[in-house]
Amino acid sequence: MGGLVDAGNAVQGAIVELTRELADPVRLTALQVLAAEGPHTMVQLADALGVTAPRLGNHLARLRAAGLVTVEHAGRHAVYRVGREDLLPVLTALAHYAGNDSFALPDRAESGADMAHTCYDHAAGRLGIAVFSLLVERGAVRPPDGSASEVRLGEDLSAFHDLGVAPAEVDPGRRRPATACLDRTHRVPHLGGVLGHEVLAAFLAGGLVRRGTGDRELRITPRGRRRFAALLPGFA
Repeated sequence: MGGLVDAGNAVQGAIVELTRELADPVRLTALQVLAAEGPHTMVQLADALGVTAPRLGNHLARLRAAGLVTVEHAGRHAVYRVGREDLLPVLTALAHYAGNDSFALPDRAESGADMAHTCYDHAAGRLGIAVFSLLVERGAVRPPDGSASEVRLGEDLSAFHDLGVAPAEVDPGRRRPATACLDRTHRVPHLGGVLGHEVLAAFLAGGLVRRGTGDRELRITPRGRRRFAALLPGFA
C-alpha cells in the first residue's frame, strides 16, 4: 500500500500550489484585500499595499497564472478581483491561526489600539472584527466574496438594532451603506461604510467606548465591557 505523500494527488497538489502563492507577503496581502474589500484597480491596490505598481504587477501576474485573481479592463484601468469566491474563508482561517492566543506573536504585545481603534470613521481592531462577525453570523450582512466592494445586507437586521442602529433610518447619501474593510493588524474584515460609522456613533453616544489619548485609539468603558460581553460572543 502506497504512502499518503503522492505527487499526483490533485487535492494535495492544489494545497501545495496555494500555499506556495501565499508564502509571499505582497501576494498574500493582495489576496486578503481583494477577497475582503472587492475589486481594485492596480493603482488602488498598490496604494493599499504600499508598494510600487511594477513590483505589484509581477506578483499579480503570478496570481493570475495560478487562477487566484482575474483581471478586467475598463478603459485605461485594469481591475483585479479574486478568482475564487471561496478564498476568503481560507484566508480568514489562516489569520485566526496566526492570531491564536495560545502562542505569542514575536516581539509584540497587544495594545489598547489592537483591542479597539478607529479606521476612518468606523471601529476597527478586535472590537470592529467582533461586530462584523456578529452581523454575519446573525444574517444582518452577507460575508464578502470578493466580487463587489459593497457588502450586501441580509434579511434579518435585528443585530444592527442590538448595536443601536436602525439601517432603514440611515440615509447613505453617495456613500456605500456597508463595506468590508480589511483590518490592518488582524487581517480579517471589519465593518465600514455608513453603517460602520453609525455603529461607532452609537457606541460613543451610549458610553460604551470613548476616544483615547493615542492616535485613533478607542477605550472600552466599564459599561461597554459589560455590554460587549453579552452582545459579542468571544470578545474580551
